[in-house]
Amino acid sequence: MTRAFKILTFQTSVLLAGILMMSVVADMAKAAPAPPAAAVTIGNFTFKAPVVTVRPGTTVTWTNGDDIPHTVVSKDGVFRSKVLDTGDRFSFTFAKAGQFGYFCSLHPHMTGTIIVKA
Repeated sequence: MTRAFKILTFQTSVLLAGILMMSVVADMAKAAPAPPAAAVTIGNFTFKAPVVTVRPGTTVTWTNGDDIPHTVVSKDGVFRSKVLDTGDRFSFTFAKAGQFGYFCSLHPHMTGTIIVKA
């Protein structure tokens, strides 16, 4: 094997290794998938999705679309929003499986349920 051929082979190997490294780095740099999310709109004195089924790790966001204040309070004390004015949001991430009933503390007839299934 000639010296020129050995140098060319070495340079080609280095080039291929560099390309492979760039590919690995590019794959690592891709954004992780967004965590699961669900939305509940509050309007006309109701939770517009009164029963929502999600997986553990899902963040549920309630948005007050009414022109009067509301709250989101779990029946078992797991979560509680501040008073939500028009356009305000409240989010809670459900880490474990279970059934979570909630209501508006200002208007207790407003109720909903989040079902978390693995």
